[in-house]
Amino acid sequence: MAVAALLRRRALSSSPAASSCLPAVYVRCLLSNSDLHSMVNSTSLRFRRDYHNSGKFDLTDMTHPHMWYPKAREKKRNVFLHVGPTNSGKTHNALKRLEASSSGVYCGPLRLLAREVAQRLNNVGVPCNLITGQERNEIDGAKHSSLTVEMADVTTEYQCAVIDEIQMVGCRSRGFSFTRALLGLCSDELHVCGDPAAVPLIQRILEATGDVVTVQYYERLSPLVPLKSPLGSFSNIRAGDCLVTFSRRGIYNFKKRIETEGKHLCSVVYGSLPPETRTKQATMFNDDSSDLNVLVASDAIGMGLNLNIYRIIFSTMMKFDGFSNRELTVAEIKQIAGRAGRYGSKFPVGEVTCLDAEDLPLLHSSLDSPSPIIERAGLFPTFDLLSLYSRLHGNDFFHPILERFLDKAKLSPDYFIADCEDMLKVAAIVDDLPLGLYDKYLFCLSPVDMRDDISVQGLIQFAENYAKKGIVRLKEIFTPGTLQVPKTHNQLKELESVHKVLELYVWLSFRLEDSFPDHEMAASQKSICSMLIEEYLERSGWQPRGRRKFLSTPQKLLQESDVSQLSKYFQVDARSK
Repeated sequence: MAVAALLRRRALSSSPAASSCLPAVYVRCLLSNSDLHSMVNSTSLRFRRDYHNSGKFDLTDMTHPHMWYPKAREKKRNVFLHVGPTNSGKTHNALKRLEASSSGVYCGPLRLLAREVAQRLNNVGVPCNLITGQERNEIDGAKHSSLTVEMADVTTEYQCAVIDEIQMVGCRSRGFSFTRALLGLCSDELHVCGDPAAVPLIQRILEATGDVVTVQYYERLSPLVPLKSPLGSFSNIRAGDCLVTFSRRGIYNFKKRIETEGKHLCSVVYGSLPPETRTKQATMFNDDSSDLNVLVASDAIGMGLNLNIYRIIFSTMMKFDGFSNRELTVAEIKQIAGRAGRYGSKFPVGEVTCLDAEDLPLLHSSLDSPSPIIERAGLFPTFDLLSLYSRLHGNDFFHPILERFLDKAKLSPDYFIADCEDMLKVAAIVDDLPLGLYDKYLFCLSPVDMRDDISVQGLIQFAENYAKKGIVRLKEIFTPGTLQVPKTHNQLKELESVHKVLELYVWLSFRLEDSFPDHEMAASQKSICSMLIEEYLERSGWQPRGRRKFLSTPQKLLQESDVSQLSKYFQVDARSK
């Protein structure tokens, strides 16, 4: 199927804003027209019945979401729950079934995972497409696809489907996408992988579908040893260690501190890094011939990257989640700690400890405890429902319509309405523009980081130009060829923000291709941003005299403009947050 046609079929999705779980802004996308029309047709029957019986026409009734997916309900699916700790082989076994199937789909939480699975299938001779919010790679004749979960097509029939990290069904911002895949994928076999904490909820949800559910529990394949002593001195850092902290500045401070000891060089991985850069940093850490033999990372390592880690070291057991500074949860601690000692790697036994002795009791108690049971799954209204609700109330301002709908929504006890705080912030912006309801909805779904000033200004400029002209040329608000390797931490932060804005343009170009025609330019400049960030990481590292090596960035890309002026390309004041 052509990419444009596929995206048109997904042109009416819903996704709430990013939150404290994995960064949703990097993977949000659109559902299919046929998906939503099927859903609204099936629910309209119930609405008409309710209207006839009670005299009310209740669009906010979301108590039977399994009926939104009539094609899936036509099947009696065989659902296999593969549950266990990190590094237990559960996803591997599910993917073996996918490889053996005549047609299938993998739905994961991250682009990195989707890309990894697509490569795996293609490498074993199973042609597999890669489709995410920002990437498209279609293989001729492929009957398999690897997707980020928001891109799941619930109108296509498959022999086999896999949903990875199903515990994210309880994520307050993205959980509804996993619910949609769980209820809506139309496959003979559905393999669902994740934490055992999700099992009771999934079993209850699937009681209404009539599916046959089988649960398979897994044990960890390699030992994970919680150490009784903290790291102590940084001189005790060894090759294969991963020091975990939860801020960008903390990551670079620890990197510098480790490297000034003169024994090790560090790779870094954190959420704001472009996915391509994260992958390259992980590759260099895994490479035995590389000098980068220690990793300093955030909880972004929890899933999506295969890493040869010997020992996980928690620098702290506290994390700011966007709302408050809190202790890590049991699930978070187990997910991160479980990355040590990957089965089949050069470290068959993993270890985990803390930087400070006072954090060891929480680490040990968490590893000995089961993850808390997940009580509810996320839901979110589709565009068709919101559009009908808008007409019913004679209002095409998206913010009040969404706010009122969410306030009135009726749910069963197994579900919650997804958090959409950031979406409401975008709605307040686009409601001031002469746009139709669907265009406003689309911008509200876009992968914009509302905590990043430059990203927000990029969204505003794109939306304003689209409203005024119907076409957005990238050169009107961004000057290609003026990017430079960052020299400071703040300049790095600005370049990461520019990368986000370019990703936003790419995302919009897939959905409004005639109005955002500079897809190739945005994609190439996005790649340049990644390359310049990588060079900054290489230049920022301590290296012995005579061993300093830089990436071979083409000189023509390094113009005289200072990177501190990047923000003006998006018509904002040059400043760091």
